[in-house]
Amino acid sequence: MAAKIVIALALFAVAHGAVLRTAAPVAVAPAPVPVLAKTVELEEVDPHPQYTYSYDVQDTLSGDSKGHVEERDGDLVRGEYSLIDADGFKRTVTYTADPVNGFNAVVRREPLAAVVAAEPVVKVAAPLVKAVAPVAPVAAVAPAPIVRSAPLAVAAPLIKSAPLAVATPLVRSAPLAVAAPAPVLRTAAYTTPLRYAAPTYTIANL
Repeated sequence: MAAKIVIALALFAVAHGAVLRTAAPVAVAPAPVPVLAKTVELEEVDPHPQYTYSYDVQDTLSGDSKGHVEERDGDLVRGEYSLIDADGFKRTVTYTADPVNGFNAVVRREPLAAVVAAEPVVKVAAPLVKAVAPVAPVAAVAPAPIVRSAPLAVAAPLIKSAPLAVATPLVRSAPLAVAAPAPVLRTAAYTTPLRYAAPTYTIANL
């Protein structure tokens, strides 16, 4: 097998060398490159841009509450946005931007619910004991004599039941029959090498 590979490589090297020796250099002139004229369309620039936009979100299901308002007049931009922070405060940012002062923002934070300082509550408790009307004296009565009862009757002994009947033993099935393993049939080695034929395809003109 190794000899076949060496012979194939030697034949390839000879064929490759023969192609290189027979090829003569050919002068190739570069093809002229066409010059394309590119047209550039200039965008019109508004010298005094103006716009106004705003949005507001009030979602009672998720608790999302935010809004934004902004307006532009030339180079001056003014706006304000607000949102609810995670700590329950409402953050409102008011900003301005212009070419002289740059961007300036003022941030305000205020609680959603007004916090009211609780005043100490002092209540005077009502007396727990009410005045009771005087009770008339009760005459002393001699105690009644102690009466002894007869001794308790002893119950008859419990009746014991007959011993439980022992069930017959479980019926066991016969052991499973184990089949002898089938003999493994061996065939003669296949000596002819396998050949693979490439599939053929038919292309229909559509």
